[in-house]
Amino acid sequence: MPQRSAFVFILVFLTALIAADYGGWRLTRPVDHWVNDRLLARHAPLHAPSADIVIIDIDQKSLTALIDEAGSWPWPRAMHAELLDALARQQPKAVVFDLMFNEPDTFRADSDKLFQDTARQHADVLYLPSVQLADGTGPLLRNLPPSLGLIKTPTANLNASLPLLLPWAMPQETWRGGLINFLADHDGVGRNYLLRRNFEGWQIPALAGQLAADQHWQIPPQDRITLNWTAPHRRISFSDFYLDFNSEHPKRASNEFAGKIILIGTAAPGLQDLRPTPIAAAYPGVEILATAIDNLQHGDWLRRPHHVWFGLWALALCGLLVLGFWRGINMLWLGVTLIITSVLSVVAGWLALGQNWLLPLYGPLAWGWLCYWLCALQAWLSEKRRRERAMQMFGRFLDPRVARSLVDSADLAVSQRAHSQQITVLFSDIRGFTSLSEAHPPEFVVDLLNRYFTRQVAVIFKHGGTLDKFIGDCIMAFWGAPTDDPDHARHAVAAALEMAAELAAFKQTLSELNHLNTEFDVGIGIHTGTAVVGFIGAPSRLDYTVIGDTVNLASRIESQTKGIARILVSDATRQACGDAFGFVDCGSHHVKGREQAVQLFEPKEK
Repeated sequence: MPQRSAFVFILVFLTALIAADYGGWRLTRPVDHWVNDRLLARHAPLHAPSADIVIIDIDQKSLTALIDEAGSWPWPRAMHAELLDALARQQPKAVVFDLMFNEPDTFRADSDKLFQDTARQHADVLYLPSVQLADGTGPLLRNLPPSLGLIKTPTANLNASLPLLLPWAMPQETWRGGLINFLADHDGVGRNYLLRRNFEGWQIPALAGQLAADQHWQIPPQDRITLNWTAPHRRISFSDFYLDFNSEHPKRASNEFAGKIILIGTAAPGLQDLRPTPIAAAYPGVEILATAIDNLQHGDWLRRPHHVWFGLWALALCGLLVLGFWRGINMLWLGVTLIITSVLSVVAGWLALGQNWLLPLYGPLAWGWLCYWLCALQAWLSEKRRRERAMQMFGRFLDPRVARSLVDSADLAVSQRAHSQQITVLFSDIRGFTSLSEAHPPEFVVDLLNRYFTRQVAVIFKHGGTLDKFIGDCIMAFWGAPTDDPDHARHAVAAALEMAAELAAFKQTLSELNHLNTEFDVGIGIHTGTAVVGFIGAPSRLDYTVIGDTVNLASRIESQTKGIARILVSDATRQACGDAFGFVDCGSHHVKGREQAVQLFEPKEK
């Protein structure tokens, strides 16, 4: 019952934590992220990128190849003007710059002027980025040009201002585009992409969202999407394309980018536009933008079910585990079942990615494993307590080493059943105990007996015997049960001889008895035979004992020792000992309850 209460406590405790987790704390969110990130990294190469999206990459090769013509970065904006003009002639769907033009180039004003004029000429396909800053002051949103695409809702604050990094170097009529802020989760990894920013009743579009709206693609109602990563999009080195269209005889097709969405950005490490994502710790920002546009084009961004369903699954999983432990189902089978559940969850998560679903299945698994180990710990502690109780119970009459072996070998249940078995029984009785009791105070007699019994029981346990009981001043012990001992007779006789030697050593400490000239001696009787062994008694009070004629005869033999020998054994015991000891024949004797005489022997050490 205490164990069941502990299991109930574990379930209640975990229920409270799971409710807090899925109620807002998100304790297991890192677990879901960790597994899903790895699934996404392996799924992305299988997810084909859109053939309509092309990246003009300002890579390290381009920075090196154009150093003579453009100088070091940042390049003169005339380079971008020439690129925009060359691309626009091929009639693409859009030319998207993933580069900031927030400050005029005061040293190359003519270069800026060329880019501005070119931007006006091709404003119908041009998209420029902006960024919301973390702090600072910004323009009043009502004063921003319509080309930026802000939406004023009925609740808009007309005096609202937002710190925005805008393309101030470009004409305001060309500002179509939007925010490209990197959205990082609590661990710094970018898994989502912004579609719009809501601020004091104003909606500020993100670049990917604005492009999707212009292309009349489906736009989800939420402000952000979870990215469904693809294999890398087609990339063309900036220098390859730039040098080709400026050559006398271009080799590239004149309609290479017709109907395409062209993104111009950088993957060069030195230009610091690399971000941590599930795909890589340093992933090009332009590729993140391309993925967002790709997802919006095909409507295959990742959907997420409501997390409350997974909280319920965590509760159900923990409840089933607690029920299994409660009913005593093998812990190994429960663990195997949980492993199978974990594997199936990963498989389900992988298959769900193919259907554009991101399932947070792994937080519930974390709770399930926590529940499993807590219940396993409780079961282990319960088993440990059970073993300790068994040790305490058997320790009353067994050598502790024998008791530990019995408990560890899981033979306890078998030993509880009464059964017939060949054993050797020993009785040891103090001679003259009545006279001793009459001559000394009760306190002295009890102390004497306790000291004597302590020494004698230690010898019995030393030889692997089982202490049955104390009967007044008599000790009853037996060998051969509860653990099997084929040499039980030899061990019983060896114990009797050492008990006699221990008695002699004990008597040396009894100066008070020597002073009073009081006799203190023992008689030991041993017999080997079949007896009933096991727990015997009422359900509320059981004793592990032996009963039968073998026990009676051992007691009768002990009563014959006075005047003959300190230790007497039956012929059955002598034969069972083989040649381990020497035996002195003490003749045949009639004992109470037996018609035939019993042949008795005194054992001697060889």
